Amino acid sequence: MSIFKSYYSFVKPYWKLVLVTVIIGMIKFAIPMTLPLLMKYVVDDLILSNQPTDVKVEKLIYVMLLAFGLFVLIRAPIEYFRQYFAQLITSRILYDLRNRLYAHIQKLSLRFYQNHKAGEIISRMINDAEQTKSIVETGMMNVWLDIFTLSIALGFMFYMDFELTLVSIAVFPLYAISVKKLYKRLREYTKSRSQALANMQSYLFERVNGMPVIKSFTLEKVERAHFDHKNQTFLQRALALTKWNALTNAIINTLTDMAPLLVLCYGGYQVILGNITLGAFIAFFAYLDRLYSPLRRLVNSSTELTQASASLERVIELMNEPYEIVDSSNANSINDVKGKIDFDEVCFRYTANSEWILNHVQLSIQPGETVAFVGMSGGGKSSLVSLIPRFYDIQEGIIRLDDTDIKDITIKSLRSQIGMVLQDNILFSGSVRENILFGNPDASEDQIIQAAQAANAHEFISNLHDGYGTEIGERGVKLSGGQKQRIAIARVFLKNPRILILDEATSALDLESEQLIQASLEKLAKDRTTLIVAHRLSTITHADQIVLIENGVIKEKGTHDELMRKEGGYARLFNVQNLNKVEDL
Repeated sequence: MSIFKSYYSFVKPYWKLVLVTVIIGMIKFAIPMTLPLLMKYVVDDLILSNQPTDVKVEKLIYVMLLAFGLFVLIRAPIEYFRQYFAQLITSRILYDLRNRLYAHIQKLSLRFYQNHKAGEIISRMINDAEQTKSIVETGMMNVWLDIFTLSIALGFMFYMDFELTLVSIAVFPLYAISVKKLYKRLREYTKSRSQALANMQSYLFERVNGMPVIKSFTLEKVERAHFDHKNQTFLQRALALTKWNALTNAIINTLTDMAPLLVLCYGGYQVILGNITLGAFIAFFAYLDRLYSPLRRLVNSSTELTQASASLERVIELMNEPYEIVDSSNANSINDVKGKIDFDEVCFRYTANSEWILNHVQLSIQPGETVAFVGMSGGGKSSLVSLIPRFYDIQEGIIRLDDTDIKDITIKSLRSQIGMVLQDNILFSGSVRENILFGNPDASEDQIIQAAQAANAHEFISNLHDGYGTEIGERGVKLSGGQKQRIAIARVFLKNPRILILDEATSALDLESEQLIQASLEKLAKDRTTLIVAHRLSTITHADQIVLIENGVIKEKGTHDELMRKEGGYARLFNVQNLNKVEDL
């Protein structure tokens, strides 16, 4: 499917309004076509006629009253509705397009976001989408109106003088050659400029988020140089596009100016010979402007449409990005989840060419059990728990929830049963209340407060200057690490999932915050199947199962006491951590 066919799906709901707008536009452009005829009448039939002066004046008054009625009383509302409908259509289409894009990117896998910069995605949704409006306003309306205007002008001109019309359109073939030669390169320059802009926005997005790091390492001067390089690249590509646009306009405008000179020469000669009247020549010259104005707009439209098509290509490219994680054809929703999880010979890697992250993992977790995953960084612990909500799909084996393959469960219902608390939970700009409501957007105020109390967050929230309505800034920058973590836990309390995943939930906190949060997590884990990825082994000694993973393989599993008696890998890790703790004391 071509990019324009894809775009047409957004235009189709408004085709009737597009048609009405085009018809109104035809009336709008048809009215000025009467002006050269009025000029011819006033010159030949009034000014140069032998009628009495009072008769001429009377006829002139009638003609001008008619003209004012046509150009002021009729054309003004037509102009208003034409502009309003045109902007209404393009604004609605952009609204639909961005909504569809946002819904689409929500369905893309985490792998997509790991491989694409956030700034570039935003650039395609905002800048490139905005550029596509020319396809409707210019391509589907203005182009046809200009062709209509040009056709009427040519019709009148051929009617008035066939030979003079041929002289006036002698440069048309040169227009066609110029457009064909110039616009292929213009499209390439436009796409290159859009990519440079997206790169610069991506860089800015990352640096604005990472400003504390830049300041802490005093890298302001280095970063200014890096940004200058990005900005310079954009400038060079923008200037290349500007030069090509300037060349295009210079050639087109030169060709446009040749036509009046040819008509003035040949038409003046015909007036001198008496072959056409002065009024007819003046009218013809006026129609020449009516001919070349739409022609010039058509050429400019080609420029706009070339640039818009380059932007549309980037938008459709994003829209056609395939979904990696999808519901199977026989997937069903789940409701009464017990929480039994089985990993049956599970193998997983992030890309087809990368090393295996998990290798033939065999593990059974009973409903209500607390299972802790431990081991060195990079062993596959976080990867394993991220497979349960299907953030990624496995290459071999089966993961079952209550004896059902998770691929046979709809993604929405599967994830609705899972709550996650991560080391770096993301909070969004907005109020504390709005962030807790992510757990359940329909929750009441009482339920929000209960969730916050359960997470040991109610007290500090109440002490904020505006309580639950306090704005916390982007990514929760106005809160401490422990406060952000407790809001994230309150969010999960509000969701009330059957399965709980805790991925390094307390490893980056101070001792006091860790104790508060650990108490919240123990309360949260009660009567739920809980999977814990832990770095501090002292926090998971209570687990029903502790699983040691090394290089994607389960090396040991059992209770804390069982593994300590084995004196294997887990015991060594535990003893090393305790020894370091004693030395620190």
